[in-house]
Amino acid sequence: MNYPQPLLFEQGMSITINQPNDSLYYYFDWDERAFSANMEFQHFHEFYEILILLENAASHLIEGEYYDLQKYDMVLLKPSLLHKSRYNPGPPSKRLIINFSIPIELPGLRRNMEGILAPFRESIPIFRFPQTVNNELFSSLNEIFSIASPKQPNNGVFIHAKFLQFLFTLNAHKEENSYERQQVADSITQKIYSITAYIHTHYKEPLSLSQLAEQFFISSCYLSHVFKEITGFTLTNYIQMTRIKNAQQLLLYTDLRIKEVTERCGFPSFSQFNRVFNKFCGCPPSRYRHTRGSGWAESSLM
Repeated sequence: MNYPQPLLFEQGMSITINQPNDSLYYYFDWDERAFSANMEFQHFHEFYEILILLENAASHLIEGEYYDLQKYDMVLLKPSLLHKSRYNPGPPSKRLIINFSIPIELPGLRRNMEGILAPFRESIPIFRFPQTVNNELFSSLNEIFSIASPKQPNNGVFIHAKFLQFLFTLNAHKEENSYERQQVADSITQKIYSITAYIHTHYKEPLSLSQLAEQFFISSCYLSHVFKEITGFTLTNYIQMTRIKNAQQLLLYTDLRIKEVTERCGFPSFSQFNRVFNKFCGCPPSRYRHTRGSGWAESSLM
């Protein structure tokens, strides 16, 4: 008989190996999050991220798409995806967050290293496995949890090896994912999430209240009202923040000229881009770019 193997947990425990901008980087964080900790807007990382919900229910927004979560669901996020967790009112939820970067340019192993990261490229980024698969996955994570407590020599190498085993197991069982997206019970809420997803995929194009209202068969007045009610933002602010977040990525992780960033992110002129960027980030785009590596991408617009 396959008995369920719980994922070991100790509130506030964490493991850090190297820094986020290093080619090899790990951060494991066992903690609780409550409704009050929900972020205001979606954010992004340069590294990979895994969220494993350990109790209760929650949801996740990824590029404006809504996903519901239940216990032991795994959220797999590749770098630069706009996302945020949403925890429900009530008792806080335990969860494990894993941030990581691993080098794939290993002689003779590049294809293998890219292969074990294949689950992060799936169209549905949420994984829900049967208990037998969870037992295998949790075994590797529990060994990492156990070895991290005593400060033993070379435990970083052990953690790296066990995490690669976790990724290998995850990829080997990815076809057993049983997660299916649920429709939001409220049809207008579902429509608003469809609109946010559309914004995230079409932010480079001209977008307006009247255009979106016509495209999604809803009156402009009603869309303006319910969009703010459901997302917490006016439609204009949501469009602007989505564009600015994508501009941040281009400023931090590319050498594109600011004029090109302006055009790629849907702003009709540099003056408007500069004004809106200043409004949300508190500094002009050129100064923001010079803060590369100082953590602005994590702190701005949250």
